[in-house]
Amino acid sequence: MPTLHFKGKTFVQNHHLAVKYHQLVPKKELSLTDKISLHDNLIIQGDNLKALKALLPTYSGKIKCIYIDPPYNTGNENWVYNDNVNSPMIKDWLGKVVDKEDLTRHDK
Repeated sequence: MPTLHFKGKTFVQNHHLAVKYHQLVPKKELSLTDKISLHDNLIIQGDNLKALKALLPTYSGKIKCIYIDPPYNTGNENWVYNDNVNSPMIKDWLGKVVDKEDLTRHDK
């Protein structure tokens, strides 16, 4: 079976271990109905990884679909994706031309 290898893969695979579990707390003022429940369809707003970690204790193995909508094209022109690169491994890529035949070009 083919395997995807890229710089920093181990870090990415283990990053979730550094994020603590969070408790889901419903907010009545944001609810679409008067019935507030964590046992029905949910819309969770917040950091993707924190939201997923909050779902694990109660919903592990029970969720059929999760749609994660990244905050791109929000209409907020002042919003900037945090692309501050501190890793020397990733900095090695910056400013270099990526060959179209390079099989790792999408990682770069």
